[in-house]
Amino acid sequence: MAGTVALVLWAQTLGLAGAQTTQLLVQPPWTPPVLWDRVTLTCQGSGTAAATTWHKDGQRWRLQGPDRFVVTESGTYQCDRPSTGLSPPVNVSNAWLVLQVPARALLEGDTVTLRCRGWQNKPVTSVSFYREEKQLQLFRDGTELSLSPLRLHHSGRYRCRGWVYSEVSGGWIEPESAPVTVTVHVPVANATISPGALAQPVRAGDPVTLRCSVQVGSAPVTFTWLRNGNEVARGPLLELGDVHVGHSGTYQCVATNQLGQDGHRVFRALSPELALTVTPRAHWDTAARKHQERAPPEPPPAPEEGEVLYSLVGSTRNAGGSPHATSPQVTYAELPGPHGRQQDPSDIYENVL
Repeated sequence: MAGTVALVLWAQTLGLAGAQTTQLLVQPPWTPPVLWDRVTLTCQGSGTAAATTWHKDGQRWRLQGPDRFVVTESGTYQCDRPSTGLSPPVNVSNAWLVLQVPARALLEGDTVTLRCRGWQNKPVTSVSFYREEKQLQLFRDGTELSLSPLRLHHSGRYRCRGWVYSEVSGGWIEPESAPVTVTVHVPVANATISPGALAQPVRAGDPVTLRCSVQVGSAPVTFTWLRNGNEVARGPLLELGDVHVGHSGTYQCVATNQLGQDGHRVFRALSPELALTVTPRAHWDTAARKHQERAPPEPPPAPEEGEVLYSLVGSTRNAGGSPHATSPQVTYAELPGPHGRQQDPSDIYENVL
């Protein structure tokens, strides 16, 4: 619940600031719009409506005009706002045959209908639908193609072909529509922070870097970092550098993607909480000194195999002989040790005698 409240407060505070661009909204909401539908274009962006500049077919068309008007000529339109720039283009068609797709974000799992329309709503027969030059379906009477449920593989360029009666040419013609692009979007989901668990506590002065990622989500995806519910940074990486006690707190990341041409379908995913506790370095240094004082001395390293530690020498009598015998026998033993050199038995013998 605390995470949900933090997200709501953050959304109310941040809104769409920082990501706003100029958008051109279309009514009725179909792409491409057609001239005979009485199309209304509305420019949305920062600043006043009187500051809107309109472009048609790549040229300035209306300066300091209203932010909304009804289209009376076919062509490609854009609008410009001083603070947010030029909008994406919108082509208003007046062709004999037009394939239309809903002018909204198309999400995976949706049901989407593509419709093939004749000029000024004239009847169309024997309609074929194509995707990437491959024929999908032929309708003798129908003019609509349903994609349900929508999947990522449905993305691509579509067009239609059909027979339309033309009074101009005096008979039936078989035009082909301009291609229209279908883009299937996926909302962000399952935001996570890595590493998911930090050593507790983190020592002051240590560098800490956190990464936010999502399991799914159509680009572009933006990331915002929260500490104790307040925004502290943006971007997939949160680099705290040399942390101090003030970095302690509960961290979460918010992943966002704004889908659709108008960007009004906004989806957010909130990660689980990650607790970060920073302990002053002095505390660690004191603990380390106490540990060193209590620690027993380290034992000497074990001797390596093949080394000589010392030679043990002893004098023995001849069996049944006298202790004053002139030829004593000498025994010696070689034990492993750190010096790595074996003493000559003759040297030992001379020293003993």
